[in-house]
Amino acid sequence: MTELDEGLRFGDGFLFGTATSAYQIEGAVHEDGRGPSIWDTFSHTPGKTRDGDTGDVACDAYHRYREDIALMADLGLSVCRFSIAWPRIQPTGRGAPNPAGIAHYDRLVDALLGAGIAPCPTLYHWDLPQTLEDGGGWLVRDTADRFAEYAGHVGAALGDRVRMWITLNEPNVVTWKGYGLGRHAPGRTLLTRAFPVAHYQLLGHGLAVGALRSVAPGVSVGIANNVQPVHPASDNAADVAAARLYDAMRNRVFVDSVLLGTYPDELPRFHGHPDPALIADGDLATISAPLDFLGVNYYNPEMVRAGDSNPLGVELALWPDAPRTAFDWPVVPDGMFEVLTDLRDGYGEALPPIYVTENGAAFEDTPEGSTVHDPQRVEYLDAHLRAVRRAIDAGVDVRGYFCWSLLDNFEWAEGYSKRFGLVYVDYPTQRRIPKDSYAWYRRVIAAQR
Repeated sequence: MTELDEGLRFGDGFLFGTATSAYQIEGAVHEDGRGPSIWDTFSHTPGKTRDGDTGDVACDAYHRYREDIALMADLGLSVCRFSIAWPRIQPTGRGAPNPAGIAHYDRLVDALLGAGIAPCPTLYHWDLPQTLEDGGGWLVRDTADRFAEYAGHVGAALGDRVRMWITLNEPNVVTWKGYGLGRHAPGRTLLTRAFPVAHYQLLGHGLAVGALRSVAPGVSVGIANNVQPVHPASDNAADVAAARLYDAMRNRVFVDSVLLGTYPDELPRFHGHPDPALIADGDLATISAPLDFLGVNYYNPEMVRAGDSNPLGVELALWPDAPRTAFDWPVVPDGMFEVLTDLRDGYGEALPPIYVTENGAAFEDTPEGSTVHDPQRVEYLDAHLRAVRRAIDAGVDVRGYFCWSLLDNFEWAEGYSKRFGLVYVDYPTQRRIPKDSYAWYRRVIAAQR
């Protein structure tokens, strides 16, 4: 990019940020009273992560957060999305908050504000306290109540300075990868019987919205959903039906519920849960408490076809004619535009303002001295930001964009093999090396002013 054209110009008040999560960057898993999480357990279980990698050290951000905030300030960020580690606040997932855990996030929030960066914490980015998982985890209603208690503690401690909150990150991924397929923590393989995990996460979200507003009136609260356009592989009626079902399971369970107070009509076909008492009276009203914003995480679309390889009768197909990331995800910037305009068209007045709370790509990055050239990432981010701009021009109320991620980090089951960062992390030394994409993002942000 030699000159910033109108496709990368955004109006006054548009927020530019980055996003991270606690288990992926903090490390220090045994310090200051932190309890074990399901990701500690899962990553230390042989065969669960690539090369047996764990988040024990990660990016050591627990100790190096001031260095990382300096990088954010140099970028010119207006907002930083990070997550709070539930096991640092409540080591067993219940009871009085751990003072050392609260103190860490006190320091982090104050340091961000001191750098002129608004903090935007996510309360749950997948690190459920292991003790709660031992009691049933997100398969039991009590975990939703415990989440609300935790939200109240954090809101009471930080709500005087933190005005923007996210309750859950990608509850669909927790449901299907964590409890349905076993590819993520806690590693259960319930397949379609994982639906209670979705419901109790969403119930916890609704209860947490109330808890935050109770202890910190006037705060802005939302949820971050991973939303993917789903296309049928053909016009065949079976493929179209498969796409509709997959879209319901993947997207609409988690958006219809919070915006409309309903679950998709396709739900009985896939949740596989016989207990009619699962959804109690008032649950959906709690889940659909009005939101101040909807967070949208977008990475790629999906193409599906009918098939008999699983109980759903749905198979993933290869997205045609698209470059691929290191995760083998198709690069389809038009999917960003499609997601945002489809949300507007599908939910109308029920749709609150949108923030793109995650967007980014993993590529094979190799440092060359003090430089990391990542032209594919620059091209990816440029194209996706332009798609956001087009959606705004089409009338979608998008108010900010958070790049995933500030740092290379522990990428869940893939360990340290995939790099999403604007900043390269040399894990043995913890040296931070800004990439070309970092310099590009800094120019984009500076040009807005």
